Amino acid sequence: MNTSNNVTIHPCRALAGTVRVPGDKSISHRVAMLSCLAIGRSRLTGFLRSEDCLNTLKAVACLGAHVEITPGHIQVTGRPWTCPRRPLDMGNSGTGLRLLAGLMAGRPWTTELTGDASLRSRPMQRIQAPLEQMGARIELMGAGNCAPIRITGGALRGIAYSMPVASAQVKSCILLAALFAEGETRIEEPLPTRDHTERAFQVMGIPLRTDGNRITIQGYGPHGPNLTPRDWTVPGDFSSAAFWLVAAAVLGTDVTVMNVGLNPRRTALLNVLKRMGADLKVVPEQDPLAAEPSGAITIRGADLCGAEIGGAEIPNLIDELPIAAVAGALARGTTVIRDARELRVKESDRITSMVANLRALGISADEREDGMRVSGGATVRGNVDLDCYGDHRVAMAMAILALRASAPVRIRGVACVNTSYPEFWRHLTLLGAHVELN
Repeated sequence: MNTSNNVTIHPCRALAGTVRVPGDKSISHRVAMLSCLAIGRSRLTGFLRSEDCLNTLKAVACLGAHVEITPGHIQVTGRPWTCPRRPLDMGNSGTGLRLLAGLMAGRPWTTELTGDASLRSRPMQRIQAPLEQMGARIELMGAGNCAPIRITGGALRGIAYSMPVASAQVKSCILLAALFAEGETRIEEPLPTRDHTERAFQVMGIPLRTDGNRITIQGYGPHGPNLTPRDWTVPGDFSSAAFWLVAAAVLGTDVTVMNVGLNPRRTALLNVLKRMGADLKVVPEQDPLAAEPSGAITIRGADLCGAEIGGAEIPNLIDELPIAAVAGALARGTTVIRDARELRVKESDRITSMVANLRALGISADEREDGMRVSGGATVRGNVDLDCYGDHRVAMAMAILALRASAPVRIRGVACVNTSYPEFWRHLTLLGAHVELN
């Protein structure tokens, strides 16, 4: 895992070749937690070995599971749970913390969850409200109702909960808590969000019903479900693939990304790139152990035009919006991103972070309360130092934009990329870029 904290990106005329992105971050969190619930041994192939997901493995080990990490796979042997002796540190992962909070709400003890400075600045009231309605006690011990979180769980009851904000993390937190509740839990989403948890439940034989934007699950009571361990194959992370898809599109060359997750609730960026004029080909793959559908995506660069991005598609490309803004900066015309206020409560305020960096590179960009307006066609300025604000997706997005700069661009603080894509700089070099880590 690269520990360099700064990188210099040199201009590049083309990236070309084939790349295999690491395992899906969201799926990796979920299969680790479900494997911890199952009594017996589960083998995880393709698990993302990033800081965030390794912190989830450490957490399930603190709960009593035996975790064995080998070069080829990861084995999680679930055992009866034990109360952790110390706070569970989830590092930078909002997904890991919020999902684990749901599981801890179902256990009859007190657990503390914490993370790094970035994670401790992100809102947690959105999980506090439903978990307390279910009967858990949730104490938000950080400033501004943020982490650390102290959870006293057990004796949960099913609830009907209408989510005020479309959030797959909040939905998944409630679903995991519902496994330990008495009675039925019904969740209604304002918009469809990522359904990784629902899919994983179905693979594990946990029955749930979906009707439009409503999900219903019957709780198993305080002892939780009796799950059978299984082997999992985790497909490549579409959010990681997105950087190469946009890079090829704006540089006018061909790149194929192998073994990418093709969950329809993750791939909205493909529709955006098609609207902008990119040439895409998707070839599905078959794997009986796959957690979700996957395949290969080949993209051929084109003269892109700006696009409107908003509405119902936002929850299914929220993590790809920084790189979508880069595509807009290098397209003809104007790209507008709206209905994306959720960007303000990610690892950084991604609206402010992206607009500041786009402007530093000479791109006309305006910040809006729920998004941004980006004007394409300008020359990308070089000999600039950028700050990624401790945000892995901002760092990688600006690295792709820097390929089109008139001179080298330096990005500070890029060690955060290890939270989701430790191989990013190596893959960028293999595809033809000149990268200096320091």
